[in-house]
Amino acid sequence: MAAAAGVSTATVSQTVNGTGRITEATRRRVLDAVAELGWSPSASATALRRARTRTIALVVRRATDVLGADPHFGELITGLEGELAPRGYGLLLHLVADMAQESALYERLVAEGRVDGAVLTDARADDPRPPLLRGLGLPAVLLSAPDPASPVVNVGLGQQGAGVREAVAHLLELGHRRIACVTGPAELTHTRLRRAAFEDALADAGVRPVAVRETDFTEAAAVAATEELLALADRPTAVVYSNDSMAVCGIGTAQRAGLRVPRDLSVVGYDNLPLGRWMYPRLTTVDQQVQAVGAAAARALLAECGEDVPAPVLDGRPRLVVRETTGPAPTAP
Repeated sequence: MAAAAGVSTATVSQTVNGTGRITEATRRRVLDAVAELGWSPSASATALRRARTRTIALVVRRATDVLGADPHFGELITGLEGELAPRGYGLLLHLVADMAQESALYERLVAEGRVDGAVLTDARADDPRPPLLRGLGLPAVLLSAPDPASPVVNVGLGQQGAGVREAVAHLLELGHRRIACVTGPAELTHTRLRRAAFEDALADAGVRPVAVRETDFTEAAAVAATEELLALADRPTAVVYSNDSMAVCGIGTAQRAGLRVPRDLSVVGYDNLPLGRWMYPRLTTVDQQVQAVGAAAARALLAECGEDVPAPVLDGRPRLVVRETTGPAPTAP
């Protein structure tokens, strides 16, 4: 049926069931194909699709090795499951390579009636997913800074740049003036917000960043970026990383190069994951309350699905947690 009409199976489902936002031209094309083929939906299949699955989709655009090595998602899932499991909901995890795969996956999940809602990660500029899921009629929440104009509910801490600004102020107070930053992909909203906060905080103090290096969050990219920074003629005395995993990679790279942390190089991470407390020296990082955000996202999505749950409360902001990987800037020899 979908092939005959030249549309997706999700569009056929929405047209026949009267859901979603379908243009009149598309609706007519689908109905003409229905009439020509003499097709009618299975009553039992339709009933099954409309039944509650008590399943929530979490789609992550990461390679399997990156996801396995990044504890951030373990913390996020812990927060989600802490709210979903007691209410009889399960989490369906999917890994995808790009936006096209992710969009196609949502259409298939809706057409097959496999989930009641979705948690969207890694908000992007001009993100096509919120309007897509709104059109598909699938409840969703987006993990991102609060935005009343978003087509779906956004869940995240306010003042997203505050933690990075605190980190820069901390390093400046310690005497650092050669400070670099290792970020994630530029297309991500949080990468842009944090980079802007980093550069603005330095500019306010009349300081220019030594360098900013963009990565894909992989271990190899974090190591390569750190090696590049340490090879600079005027190398940084401090580096701010966009997550704790990359910060740990950076510390290892510096130590293999014969540098001592924090005596020769100060390092700041982002996330405040447990590994930062377990390692030596303990990691200075920015706490963005990953578990709490996951729990709030689950509550918000359950409410969108019609469940009677307490309203999520996120009244904090990212804050710097000072530990042992930051210290006074080294004096010139």
